[in-house]
Amino acid sequence: MRTVSKFAGGLSICAAVAVSAFVLNSTAQSAKDKYTVQVPGGLAFSEFRGYESWQTISISQRDTAMAVILGNPVMIAAYQSGIPGNGKPFPDGARMAKVHWNPKKAETFPGVPTVPGAQHDVDFMVKDSKRFADGGGWGYGAFEYDAASDTFRPANTSDAPPQGNDAKCGVACHTVAKSKDYVFTDYAHR
Repeated sequence: MRTVSKFAGGLSICAAVAVSAFVLNSTAQSAKDKYTVQVPGGLAFSEFRGYESWQTISISQRDTAMAVILGNPVMIAAYQSGIPGNGKPFPDGARMAKVHWNPKKAETFPGVPTVPGAQHDVDFMVKDSKRFADGGGWGYGAFEYDAASDTFRPANTSDAPPQGNDAKCGVACHTVAKSKDYVFTDYAHR
């Protein structure tokens, strides 16, 4: 997942609830079908169909973006079994989605919390040790969102941060988390 999302912390309970509610309410995407988009030589959006209803792993916030990190049932079960803290790798089939929004202040809410504004992008990770053996077993995909057209496109080298056009676009920054099977995000305590 991208550099914009590495920092965790600082969200209030109100903001966390707002992020989760926003994800659940944003499942009605346009008929332009985001599931037809694919990173050239990399992951397809369709490999993550249904991510909008996955369980929350954690949330993160920076000055420039706030995010909710979601996991499919395989990913959640792995976290609940103690991975990666127990030294075991995530199993093949584990998937994560990180949905980023531009933060905004909710001026009419008590305490003026920071809440999700316009969606910025969505990033995906999938564990497939055979398909992505040269990337620590993980494949990555980053998709920029355009609110005007209500469409996604593969992120590219002109985006910030720049993204390669293959499923290894996240390998370089994730190597610092190699001891955690290339995953930055800890499963947030419930």
